[in-house]
Amino acid sequence: MDRWLILDDGTCFEGKGFGAQLNVFGEIVFSTSMTGYQETITDQNFNGQIITFTYPVIGNVGINRDDYESLSPACKGIVVKEYPRLASNWRYQMSLSEFLARRNIAGIAGIDTRALMHKIQRSGTMKASIVDSGDTFTHAYDQLKANVLPTNQVEQVSTQKPYPSPGTGHNVVIIDLGLKHSIMRELAKRNCNLTVMPYDSLAEEILELAPDGLVLTNGPGDPKSIPDVIEKIRQIQGKIPIFGVGLGQQLFALANDCDTYQMSFGHHGQNYPVKEKATGRIDMTSQSHSFAVKKDSLDRKRLLVTHYNINDGSIEGLKHRRYPAFTVQFNPDAAPGPHDTLHVFDEFIEMMDAQKGAV
Repeated sequence: MDRWLILDDGTCFEGKGFGAQLNVFGEIVFSTSMTGYQETITDQNFNGQIITFTYPVIGNVGINRDDYESLSPACKGIVVKEYPRLASNWRYQMSLSEFLARRNIAGIAGIDTRALMHKIQRSGTMKASIVDSGDTFTHAYDQLKANVLPTNQVEQVSTQKPYPSPGTGHNVVIIDLGLKHSIMRELAKRNCNLTVMPYDSLAEEILELAPDGLVLTNGPGDPKSIPDVIEKIRQIQGKIPIFGVGLGQQLFALANDCDTYQMSFGHHGQNYPVKEKATGRIDMTSQSHSFAVKKDSLDRKRLLVTHYNINDGSIEGLKHRRYPAFTVQFNPDAAPGPHDTLHVFDEFIEMMDAQKGAV
C-alpha cells in the first residue's frame, strides 16, 4: 500500500506501508543505531514518536522473545529506507511487520532516510504523520496541523500498580517513569530485590518499604510535566541513595533547582562519546532522550558534573555533593548498544554498601 510521510513544515515523502495500516501522528526523531531495532522500538522513551532509522535495512532478523524493553511499545510509527521481504535468525518468532501490526504501529519503507535525517538536523524535531496516500495531500496536511500531541507520556507508560522482582541482595525501589527491562536485568544480576512503583507513588509509600536505594528510570517527555515527581525526589534525597537514568537525571536536577531544555533533535543512538571528568575515561554510550539539563543553571555548591558529551558538551552525569545520589543521562544498560557503561550499576551497589556501612 502506498503511504505518505508528511512533516509539519509541509514536506512529503512517498513510500510503501507495512506494519499497522493506520494513520498516525507523532513527533519525528531519528536513531543512528546500526543494531537493536527491536529494543529501540520497545523503548518507552520513544512514546508518541515516529522513529526514523538511519541504518538502511531494518527488519532482516525479525522479532524474538528476548529483546523486548517493554511489552507494550508506545511509539507511533517507524520510517526505514528498506524493509526486507524475508527475515532470518535462530531466535526468529515473527516478522517486524507482523509485530508492528499487532502493536498498532505504522511503518513506511522506501524513504530517503538520509535526506530526512538532515532535514530534522536543520529544522529540529517536529510533528509528522504517516497516512494512506489515497486522501488528498491538503486534507492530510490539515489533519497533521490540527493534531495536538499529548504531554502526559509518563502517565501513559508507567505501571499502574506496584510489583516485585524478588532477589536476595539490596532492597531497591524503582520508580517507573518508562522503565527499560534491561535496567531490571542488570540489577537482578547483582542480586537486588526489586520493587517497581508507579510514577505517582507517594514518598511515604516508597520509604515504608525500607529500601537500600532508589532508581529513577528513563522515560519520555518533558520532565517539567510531572512536578509531583520532582517534589517527591526532594522529600527522599538525603534519606537513601538515589540513582537516576535519563529522565531520572533531568528530574533529579529539577529537584535541586536546576533547569532543563528541549534539544533541537535530541540524542538517539548507540555511538555517543561521553567523558568522565574525574578519570578522563571515554565511553561510547547508548542514548534516547530529547531533553537535557542546562549547564548554566547548576548550583555548583550542590551538584557536581561528572560526565559530559564530547560532541556537544551537554551534561551526561551529575552527583550530589552532600547526599548519596548520582545520575547519568545515557542508557548504562546497553540494550541496545556498547557495554562500556555497565560499571555504573556497580557504582550504585557500592554507594548502597557505603551507606549501610555508615549507619
